[in-house]
Amino acid sequence: MKLFLEFLPIILFFVAYKMYDIYTATAVAIAASVIQTFYHRYKHGSFEKMHVITMGMLIVLGGMTIAFQDEAFIKWKPSVVNWVFAAVLIGSFYIGKKPIIQRLLSSQLTLPDEVWAKLNWAWAIFFAGVGFLNIWVAYNFDTDTWVNFKLFGLLGLTIVFIIAQSLYLARYMNTEEDAK
Repeated sequence: MKLFLEFLPIILFFVAYKMYDIYTATAVAIAASVIQTFYHRYKHGSFEKMHVITMGMLIVLGGMTIAFQDEAFIKWKPSVVNWVFAAVLIGSFYIGKKPIIQRLLSSQLTLPDEVWAKLNWAWAIFFAGVGFLNIWVAYNFDTDTWVNFKLFGLLGLTIVFIIAQSLYLARYMNTEEDAK
């Protein structure tokens, strides 16, 4: 259920685009993102940073898309969000004592410091790369292709990246026998 809620705004954007147009889809995504963000706050007592960043970008760039009737703004949103995440990951090397990936996941994983650093860099490069890829698709293909890429392409790339990262991290995982 949590995974479904995470993807709800993009799924609703996709459905609204297929049924209506990019402007209706943008309005639907904005509304879904606001609902998602405040539902999480209501359910868990705090805001999820990723939801807030995404909602903010959707309100600003989506609002500009609707106000100016220019789909270029909404096409930039995935890139801007991914670049913000990449900047935060890179910035975490200079702010604080640990990379942000380590701060977020160290309670679930025990890894050597150099592996945390590599993992942090890998995510930063991934986010920066898919940000540029999104812009390339947005400006080299029609809107229909971009919408399909936004849902299926970016999601597929993320899944492949997570699988590759999991295979890399598997060598550092402790088995139950090692823990004893």
